[in-house]
Amino acid sequence: MKSQYQNIPWSDGKWTNVPLSAEIVEGKLIVTAVPESDYWEKTLYHFEHRNGHALLADLKRAEAMEVTFLMKDFNELYDQAGMMLWYDDTHWIKMGIEVIDQEPNISIVVTDEYSDCSNFPVSSWKGKRVTFRVSPFEDAVLIRVRTEDSRWMTMRLARFPFEKGMKAGPMVCAPIRKDLRVVFTRWIKTDTDKAQHVDPPIF
Repeated sequence: MKSQYQNIPWSDGKWTNVPLSAEIVEGKLIVTAVPESDYWEKTLYHFEHRNGHALLADLKRAEAMEVTFLMKDFNELYDQAGMMLWYDDTHWIKMGIEVIDQEPNISIVVTDEYSDCSNFPVSSWKGKRVTFRVSPFEDAVLIRVRTEDSRWMTMRLARFPFEKGMKAGPMVCAPIRKDLRVVFTRWIKTDTDKAQHVDPPIF
């Protein structure tokens, strides 16, 4: 049976924190972040940032979700956009592209009271269309990412055991920059991954 997907209207989401601006233009969501916006809990820096922007819709454990955005205008330290998986203020996973050491990195932040972070440089992705995917899997979630001309890459298998109350959707943060603007092009729900080592379909 052919895999199916369902588009999620931008209007179905609810912001964790309202961005500086958010408008729908020709079906795309264009978001400008508030300066000094971010998410982080305690680890290393001893501060709690909970003022980033995530547009969230309900996610059941029997569903996977994908968010696509354009990798343009990412050029200042900590510029970031991608996807947020959310349970509450201290249990969430932020997955996105973040500028670190003057180049874009895949950045995954897993927070369970305290945050941890893993980064992987992808300098060749500048200007491309990037899709993040999260799929519940047993008591965890599988996090994958691809561009329009690459296969899925599995970036993280992280514990996230919540049976109810999960939400997910587009995310953007600007810890330093005053004018970060991100164009999101697609937001869908689809079938969960069949197995850890089996790539999901590309829509």
